[in-house]
Amino acid sequence: MPDLLVKLYALPPAPANPADVVIRRALAHEKTRVTEFVQENFGSGWASECEVSLCRTPTSCFIAVMQGEIRGFACYDAIALGFFGPIGIGQGWRGFGIGAALLHAALAAMRLHGYAYAIVGAATADGFYSRVAGAAEIAGSTPGLYADPLRREGEA
Repeated sequence: MPDLLVKLYALPPAPANPADVVIRRALAHEKTRVTEFVQENFGSGWASECEVSLCRTPTSCFIAVMQGEIRGFACYDAIALGFFGPIGIGQGWRGFGIGAALLHAALAAMRLHGYAYAIVGAATADGFYSRVAGAAEIAGSTPGLYADPLRREGEA
């Protein structure tokens, strides 16, 4: 999957937050709960990246909270500076605009931090990033940073 480039200086307007959902930076004392949510719903790789973003000051992890529960998360500067991701919305909460709200919150924070561009690493081909943030494919970017140098020869 290719990497995508987002022009932070030319973002489309942010969507309205879904009703009853609060999008905010995760707080230090929430690190365990956020990491557990990511681990349970998306696996150890994303949990590792999320943990890195939670250790930054200010944290570079945003969460979507509804009725006191985490419904989704979005990180930046996890695998490398200037990279957006990972992002994930819990099962049953997809399709309500939570992902778009999280994406815009994180991209806006990157812009305020001084970035002109964000890279979305190994993006899925469903068109979400181009539709919501105007992302464009970076030619020749596969496999990019997500190539697995620890994989043994012959392993799938």
